Amino acid sequence: MLLFDLQLFAHHKGASSTSNGRDSNAQRLGTKMHAGQIAKPGNIIVRQRGTHLHPGLNVKIGKDDTLFATAEGRIAFERLGRDKRQVSVYPVED
Repeated sequence: MLLFDLQLFAHHKGASSTSNGRDSNAQRLGTKMHAGQIAKPGNIIVRQRGTHLHPGLNVKIGKDDTLFATAEGRIAFERLGRDKRQVSVYPVED
């Protein structure tokens, strides 16, 4: 009489090796220009999600909450009340 010791293996890979193989790309958020730098119109100052920083003088906010300069000048980060911050661009006299 012959005895077979047959081991059957799974037909699919284990859950950890196949379901963990994805990751999203970095969003490259943050401050792109710093206080004291000279900004030209259209320069992106801050990329953010939500309004961590608010627009001030000569700064507008895009639909994805990006802050950008609308005039040439020097960048300044300022307080706006007790708990908010804003970014302004002040013209530089030569």
